[in-house]
Amino acid sequence: MTFKSGFIALIGRPNAGKSTLLNTLMQQKIAIVSDKPQTTRNVIRGIRTDENSQIIFIDTPGIHKPQHELGRQMNKGSYTTLHDVDIIYYLVDATEKFGPGDMFVIELLKSTPTPVFLILNKIDKLKKQAMIELLSQWSERYEFAEVIPVSALTADNSARLIEVTKGYLSDSMQYYPNDQVSDYPEAFLMAEVIREKVLQLTHQEIPHSIAVLIENTEQNENSIDIRAAILVERDSQKGIIIGKNGSMKNEINKRASIELRSLLQMKVHLELFVKVETDWRNRTRQLIDLGYKQDPRDE
Repeated sequence: MTFKSGFIALIGRPNAGKSTLLNTLMQQKIAIVSDKPQTTRNVIRGIRTDENSQIIFIDTPGIHKPQHELGRQMNKGSYTTLHDVDIIYYLVDATEKFGPGDMFVIELLKSTPTPVFLILNKIDKLKKQAMIELLSQWSERYEFAEVIPVSALTADNSARLIEVTKGYLSDSMQYYPNDQVSDYPEAFLMAEVIREKVLQLTHQEIPHSIAVLIENTEQNENSIDIRAAILVERDSQKGIIIGKNGSMKNEINKRASIELRSLLQMKVHLELFVKVETDWRNRTRQLIDLGYKQDPRDE
């Protein structure tokens, strides 16, 4: 059997379920997930290899109207990916009404010759007749190469999505070793795990205002010491992250430590600090240090 490989971009509006679908297709956790919009800030790769194929999924930040430099960099990452892949998965939340954000994405898609799959997500929440009507409406809006309803949460139709995708791939090169599932450094994955726990435990403006910076790691034979800073924009936010008598910070530390032990397969000693960095989302140096913006000297 011929070996096939290729690159797939997952795009869509915030909260469409892109990261959940990536984790489902990978059959393991690659991207952090929360119910907060714009959870994904970086372009994240998941590498799925079986006996006859290697599919590199690229999870992109949700396309949105940016309010700061961080938002502009997130959109830039999504736009750039559209022209460097073999297939685009346009993920749509089936429970949300069609709106200006969807029209904006469709206009973007018209500028690329790349085959586009419409992935209608969250079908587990729809009745059959409603789904049929929705599929018909979407088919009139753009000439999709494929229209595939799925549930990223329950994995409904995920196997069919993989099989259809393989039919569109033509490369025969294996880009990554069989056992590699992502191409991000450990420090990035550590920071994302900690940020996910903050997102899950906080509300209101906090999720969008925080970032996590791994300041130092020291690895011994079977354990690792991690020092990480949670960045916020205001003193009031720092108080929320720390919590009464340090309760919130301790809960973040506990949940993150459990997942990091599983991820790194060793004992973890995590030390968290909370720092106020006013307006960090508009500060180029901070965005570079956090990995959200490329240093112009490296371009």
